[in-house]
Amino acid sequence: MIKEFEGRTEKEAIDNAVEALNINREEFDVEIIGTAKKSLFRKGMVKIKVHIEDDDLEEEREPVSDFEEKALTFLEGLIEKMGFPGKAQVFFREENKLGLTIVSDYSGILIGKKGKNLDAIQLLVNVYTGRLDNTIRVIVDAENYRNRHEENIVRQASRMAEQVRKTRRSKLLEPMNPFERRLVHTTLNDIDDVETKSEGEGLYRQVRILYKGSSH
Repeated sequence: MIKEFEGRTEKEAIDNAVEALNINREEFDVEIIGTAKKSLFRKGMVKIKVHIEDDDLEEEREPVSDFEEKALTFLEGLIEKMGFPGKAQVFFREENKLGLTIVSDYSGILIGKKGKNLDAIQLLVNVYTGRLDNTIRVIVDAENYRNRHEENIVRQASRMAEQVRKTRRSKLLEPMNPFERRLVHTTLNDIDDVETKSEGEGLYRQVRILYKGSSH
């Protein structure tokens, strides 16, 4: 199995891999696949590719508690009732957070347009697991969609911010859920001459990027 991770340094990228995969450093090989220099719109980043033998993670994918067992069973039962059966596996474990991933021939449908089907599935899983333990948040993913989607949002926000700086005209991004909006705000927070604000009502509001001039 191959996974990609980022960090401000090689060590931070490796630490992120260790935490996300819940395995020891000795259990995987690292390949540096790219570095992005620090710029106005993006902090310097190191991207690594982690190579892991699937057998090494097989035990980690299996439930280790009654909570995990019930969460996996519920998720598999849910997608089967939707008509798109598949298998659910543990993807990562963190404090008060559990990551589950769906392996299915129908992953594209389960993800849905802009991930809305996946968000709905995740919501239903959390409604169920909240009755078991309301201190644990469950993240549901498929085909590493969430990481890829977050990277796209960061790239789009940076690109739009550059256009705002050049034209000094505001840009309104597409409707986003609260997590996605926070990601945009955080990405552009350190840029002196632009600011962001959310507009609209409801869950899927929009972020406007505005030019405010340099503070220097």
